[in-house]
Amino acid sequence: MNEKDIRKYAGLMQELGLTGLEITEDNKVVRLERSNPQVVRETVAVDLASNQPATSSVEPVSADYVSVKSPIVGVFYAAPAENADPYVNIGDKIKKGQTLCIVEAMKLMNEITAEEDGEILEICVTNGQVVEFGTELFRIKR
Repeated sequence: MNEKDIRKYAGLMQELGLTGLEITEDNKVVRLERSNPQVVRETVAVDLASNQPATSSVEPVSADYVSVKSPIVGVFYAAPAENADPYVNIGDKIKKGQTLCIVEAMKLMNEITAEEDGEILEICVTNGQVVEFGTELFRIKR
C-alpha cells in the first residue's frame, strides 16, 4: 500500500469520524488508527501468509496495573483448544512474551502476548466473546 492510498483512507476516517480502520490488500493487513482527530498513524502491518502474532495494546491505567487491550476485532479464546486449560488464570505470574490468549479474526488465530512481567489481576472478557479493537482483555499487576 502506498502513501497516496494511506492518505485517502486517513481522509475517509476523518470524514466518517472513525478511530480505527483495517484494510486487507495483497495478503497484508494495514490498520490505521487515530488517538485524536488530528493524528492518524499506521500501527500494524501483518503479513497474513506468515501468520505472525499480533501485538497487544498495553495501556498503563494506574501505577498498580496495566491494561491489555485487543489490537483487533475478533473472537477471544482463553485456551488453545476447546477442552484445553486456559493460557492464564487470575493470580498467575506471567513473563514478557508469554501467550495470554488468542483473538481469532477472519479464521486467523492471533496470539496476544504479554508486554511485560507481572501477575494476572483480572480477565475482563469471557471465552468465545466477540471483542472490538481496544476492548480490555486483561489487567496485569506490575
